Amino acid sequence: MLNGKQRRHLRSLGHHLDPVVHVGKGGLTEGVISAADIALEEHELIKIRLGENAGVDRHEVAAALAEACSAELGGVLGRTALLYRKRKKDSAIQLPS
Repeated sequence: MLNGKQRRHLRSLGHHLDPVVHVGKGGLTEGVISAADIALEEHELIKIRLGENAGVDRHEVAAALAEACSAELGGVLGRTALLYRKRKKDSAIQLPS
């Protein structure tokens, strides 16, 4: 679990990132989960864009996607969510304690 200081740090790192996974009207599908999982393995910190046509609560979708990918939810701002999962090798992000 991330504490407040760690979430703030991740939000500051993620501010300039572009969304790499988009959740559309199909909602949370296996394809979306797979794409997020691959992106997390490659980048550690990713932005998810939640489309207006998704038809579900953005906080619920972000939390469900984080759980499905074994990631931490850095935050939800508007229709954008930030997910973080530390790499097993060569982690580039050092979280404050």
